[in-house]
Amino acid sequence: MTAQTALLQGVSLLEEAGIAVPRLTAEVLLSHAMGCERPYLYAHPERELQELEWLHYGRYLHERLKGKPTQYITHRQEFYGREFRVTPDVLIPRPETEHVVEAALKCPANRILDIGTGSGALAITLQLETGAEAWATDISPAAAAVAADNASRLGARINLAVCDLMEAIAPGAMDLIVSNPPYVPLTQQEGLQREVRDWEPHVALFAGQTGFEIYDRIAADAPRVLRPGGWLVMELGFGSLDYVQNLLRGWQDLRIEPDLAGIPRVIAARV
Repeated sequence: MTAQTALLQGVSLLEEAGIAVPRLTAEVLLSHAMGCERPYLYAHPERELQELEWLHYGRYLHERLKGKPTQYITHRQEFYGREFRVTPDVLIPRPETEHVVEAALKCPANRILDIGTGSGALAITLQLETGAEAWATDISPAAAAVAADNASRLGARINLAVCDLMEAIAPGAMDLIVSNPPYVPLTQQEGLQREVRDWEPHVALFAGQTGFEIYDRIAADAPRVLRPGGWLVMELGFGSLDYVQNLLRGWQDLRIEPDLAGIPRVIAARV
């Protein structure tokens, strides 16, 4: 079985199953099985797969056909130009969350807190981009372990605490709080893509019945943790702008950052 034949067979299987971007998915899974980069597949289409590579590729295709996200199969996801390790214990970082980084970089800070860090994408990125002292919390010990591993691999200095939101953080300790909080209402659970609903951690997805419950708690406790003039930057769920904007009434310098589609994606305000 050559690389070219294996790729074509994988594309065909994924297309028949209605899997999104079947060619890219097959390329990623095959290159992962062969331990090479995707361009190698086209530079060496005649390369014969070893038996173990073929077995791995078949298993990866089977997992993807069952709905398992590609990132959980390869344990890789790029975020802000860096490769993060991801497992089913953490939410897969999305490109949209890079807007949180961009908004946070506009807020001067010597000490940063990332609430609900998951893979550590926000805390690690901001620490490496700014050199600031970075803290990160997560309610899941397994997620915190993934974040710690990513920080070690990428050379970021992160202080991790396993706790509910920011309950372990001292008053007035932070210049900047960032978060991509859970914001999906439980009532929308059945309408989610199966890759999200069946595989990503529910604690990182669902906030409660309304989807605003975690926003409520962060907005209520952030003034305790922030120093005077400190910033809060949060990702916005679809349709959440009016509610969250009202939560931050009375804060200063409120900013709304849209994503590339013009949808309000990030809210920032100073206490």
